[in-house]
Amino acid sequence: MKKILFVATVPEHFLYFHIPCFKMLRENGWEVHAACSECRDIPECDKLFELPISRNPADKANIKAYRRLKEIVGKNNYDIVHCHTPMGGALARLASRRERKNGARVFYTAHGFHFCSGAPLLNWILFMPAEWLFSRMTDELITINDEDFKLAKRLMRAENVRLIHGVGCDLERFRRPGIGEKERLREELGFKAGDKIVFYAAELNGNKNQGFLIEVINLLRKTEPRARLVLAGSDNMNGAYRKLAADTGAPVDFLGVREDIPELMRACDVYAASSLREGLPLNIMEAMATGLPIVAVNNRGHRALVKDGETGFIIKPGDKESAAES
Repeated sequence: MKKILFVATVPEHFLYFHIPCFKMLRENGWEVHAACSECRDIPECDKLFELPISRNPADKANIKAYRRLKEIVGKNNYDIVHCHTPMGGALARLASRRERKNGARVFYTAHGFHFCSGAPLLNWILFMPAEWLFSRMTDELITINDEDFKLAKRLMRAENVRLIHGVGCDLERFRRPGIGEKERLREELGFKAGDKIVFYAAELNGNKNQGFLIEVINLLRKTEPRARLVLAGSDNMNGAYRKLAADTGAPVDFLGVREDIPELMRACDVYAASSLREGLPLNIMEAMATGLPIVAVNNRGHRALVKDGETGFIIKPGDKESAAES
């Protein structure tokens, strides 16, 4: 039986993006293993390894994670090691060098390079050389948007560079609301009938930039007094966005991690995506499938999905007035 190991920093990466792939592989006779920072119940996974891995490259825990990965890869005779996320990708490729020489194939999916058009110069100085180095340890480098594909073809040294437009969207779960469904869901979720709900589902962090939306909702209230911002996602900001909302009086509901994102989308009025950097955002695909109008900050991943003025609105980073008008 062929064996494959998936590596990522956090288990959410597998839970949100990879279960259909795991299922397909198992149906075709593969044994599926995964390694990440925390043991969770991950469907369609035959074996899960816990790693002391951190998103912070300077965290000494990553040395232990590298050693653990090297042990895992060395003992299990994998046919493919498929790594994701910056630290998962770096450590897995380093740990798989010997096995790659012995016939294992190493795949890396870049979910949006940190260096890109419009990115700070520091990102290019720090991340481009690192990606170039690790690309030399890669058999298949998979990109998910046109801009990254062109960059990878020009700058990287992987054996093969491919373009696959994301992981797709489950159209049975993410669909337009039926007759009367939106009103029923709003009542069940505690939204008032006249509220104008702006929704964003993403981890609360600096790149996702929810602070921008908190400022925008205060501007929007001048013309839409019933406007509310609803944010779903784990908090990686130590409460900073909650404090910003409280200090400015912004009407924001912080829902935390939710399993009912399709229902929340069908209950809301607008989907706003404020992230500064994206590869190809699944959440926008899901919002589009639900029929929500999209307002998105300009970046390569958003541009790949949203045609300004036709399938949504693209706004400049930091342009609160244009966002509120949209």
